Amino acid sequence: MNADAIIIGAGACGLMCAVQAGYLGKKVILLEKNEKPGAKILISGGGRCNYTNQFASAEQFISENPHFIKSSFTQWTVDDTVNFFETYGIQGREKTLGQLFPDEKNAKDVVQMFTSLCDDFGQEIRCNAAVKDIELLPNGFNVRYEKNGKEILLSAQKVVIATGGLPIPKMGATDFALRFARKHNLKIVETAPALVPLTITGKDEEWFAQLSGNSVFCEVSNDEISFEENILFTHWGLSGPAILQISSFWRRGELINLNLLPNQNIALLLYDERKLNGKTLLSTLLNRFYTKKFTDALGKFLPLTKPVAALTGSEIQLIAQTIHEFKVKPAGDKGYDKAEVMRGGIDTSEISSKTLACKKIPNLFFGGECLDVTGWLGGYNFQWAWANGFVIAQNI
Repeated sequence: MNADAIIIGAGACGLMCAVQAGYLGKKVILLEKNEKPGAKILISGGGRCNYTNQFASAEQFISENPHFIKSSFTQWTVDDTVNFFETYGIQGREKTLGQLFPDEKNAKDVVQMFTSLCDDFGQEIRCNAAVKDIELLPNGFNVRYEKNGKEILLSAQKVVIATGGLPIPKMGATDFALRFARKHNLKIVETAPALVPLTITGKDEEWFAQLSGNSVFCEVSNDEISFEENILFTHWGLSGPAILQISSFWRRGELINLNLLPNQNIALLLYDERKLNGKTLLSTLLNRFYTKKFTDALGKFLPLTKPVAALTGSEIQLIAQTIHEFKVKPAGDKGYDKAEVMRGGIDTSEISSKTLACKKIPNLFFGGECLDVTGWLGGYNFQWAWANGFVIAQNI
């Protein structure tokens, strides 16, 4: 045997698993398809790496079985992540909504921390290693991979598949975990892009395009959930944090609701303005909350040039509906090229929640994004990956 375990994928889950295995005196070999480890870590948070969220719990994850998540988060908590990073010189600074970023450091420092620890523990990271097959043996596994045109065979008693999901193919995303699961008759929950911008086509496309570059604080909702953060208008549709969040819960053909002025009541604002200065134009009032470009675009729907005192009851109702209940029917999404994560994946019924071992294939483990566990935007998916890496390491 070449090692105690072979870890396929040197992303967040794989790197944490290798380090935690090192603490326990276990020798692992990481096989990474890319030229360098931690590809998605390096681009996360605009290169700053939003490495966890202070509020992370099972409540911020989408899965056919939400209870599956709880065991990993009990074994490795947010405090464990914070303490781990602080131990190696990375202090967390909260940005918004519990999101922690490295203070005075960035994503490169995060990856460097893990690779240095792997070196310290003698864990080997082999990059440009494209895994072709995993052969099941009576007492372990053979893993075949290709590097520089040569096929190489490794063997180990245990194997960890932490190859991520389908998003961002140019960063080396692969469907290896899903293909392996199908080959061995493991159930898979239908996959789709998540945390992804939404597209608009048809008669509304021109209206959205003219607002390209405008950002508005908004409550975005559907029948299931709502999020309050910025949205960004683009020439092809909608992006920004609130849109990325709702995209994980959106299904093709469904409407989403944009409350363009959350935490306020536009009708009450209009009535109050009438008392103060009825000559105020509707456009003037709206310009207090939006850019002139955005207000002007609302002129397609609203009587902007009317003084507030001249607005009829039906017009005020129209204004309230437009501002607080702006309905949008996205045509689709920007796909895996622009998605941050994948929804769906290997059905958690196939996996032990306590160990993350595959129930049907002894000594094989799955972790991270390839499982049917999808977190919200804001460091939640990293917390899931770190927790998975820790849990698997305890059992290899």
